[in-house]
Amino acid sequence: MINIRPYESADWSRLREIHDAARLDELRLTVGTDAFLSLEQTADNEGLFDNKLFVAEVDNVVQGFIAYGDEELAWLYVDPRFYRKGVGRALVQHAVANSTPTMEIELLEGNTPALELYLAEGFKVIERVEGQLVGNEEFAAAGFVLRYAAT
Repeated sequence: MINIRPYESADWSRLREIHDAARLDELRLTVGTDAFLSLEQTADNEGLFDNKLFVAEVDNVVQGFIAYGDEELAWLYVDPRFYRKGVGRALVQHAVANSTPTMEIELLEGNTPALELYLAEGFKVIERVEGQLVGNEEFAAAGFVLRYAAT
């Protein structure tokens, strides 16, 4: 059973563990691990706490988190040991159900597992973009903008 609840400050160390492990996996698939910055380094600059922040618990242990605004899904990370176990899906469904009818996300090209999840949840690719990696601009990156529109 997956329990979604609001973030509490006591969750911070667990969020750091989850982000840092999952971000390395994401970068291995995309721009390379040399672009890695920890959650400690990026949370404030990239507005983690400017969004609605929720965690997913399995057996009372946080295994993933999501941050979103009314129209943007900004952060989604799941502990690698819980990939493909419904944690990310439950978090995406929570965000979609608790935001405006239209939501967008930016996704790095090459992150096929995440792309498949979003497509399965009704998001559509609306644009491919090239530029610099957000948060670590010394690295070039390509990605997609996906949009969810409630029907």
